[in-house]
Amino acid sequence: MASEDQNAYVIVTGGSRGIGAATARAVARAGYNLAITYKSNSAAADEVIQAVEQEGRRATARAFDMATGNVEELFQAFDSAGLGQLHGLVNNAGITGPIKRLTEVDQAMLDDLFRINISSLMLCMKEAALRMSTARGGAGGAIVNVSSRAGQLGGAGEWIHYAASKGAVDTLTVGAAKELGGEGIRVNAVSPGLIETEIHAAAGAPERVEKMVGGVPLGRSGAAEEVAEAILWLLSGKSSYVSGANIVISGGR
Repeated sequence: MASEDQNAYVIVTGGSRGIGAATARAVARAGYNLAITYKSNSAAADEVIQAVEQEGRRATARAFDMATGNVEELFQAFDSAGLGQLHGLVNNAGITGPIKRLTEVDQAMLDDLFRINISSLMLCMKEAALRMSTARGGAGGAIVNVSSRAGQLGGAGEWIHYAASKGAVDTLTVGAAKELGGEGIRVNAVSPGLIETEIHAAAGAPERVEKMVGGVPLGRSGAAEEVAEAILWLLSGKSSYVSGANIVISGGR
């Protein structure tokens, strides 16, 4: 599928691995140029850039820490990368934090988690909206926030803190869709369930998917590519009347 504008580009935060990397590849196949962020793994980011360029698209990667970085400067750097006009933003970068019960969380952990999962995500939405808004001379576009099924299930006994941050993302998605719809910007979310990515090991539970997959009605875990296809649909004109939606990708769980 080719994009409507071969000089349009999409930003994918956290685009060097997992769902972000799968999304970057899918977006490139659809004909868009790519800008991705990554925290520290430059080799993984380079692999994604190479894959995008093999699709004949232009791409750039920028090391960026969502906990401490300046989002305005990040977008200004992408403005100067020669990728064309901004068409879409995929807010994928995020952390779960360690597995803890409510009675075990601490202020420092929450500050880091909410800065990355909520504050920086919201600032990325702001910067994207400033560029895409038809009221400001933009061509419109789409924002897709990568939330989590935990935002609806609550994350009890594992990462109630992470679930709370994703619940905020869900609310932000609905509110922004209402604010920005009249300016040509659609805002949606996806809520993945048990997906085979590195996020479980990063939280200290590499066996988590295997232990919990029995509770999935479809009887298996999901793949990052399956989430990426839903994100791509939300970025594309095929979902032109969809805004404020949250697509659950959880095998029925």
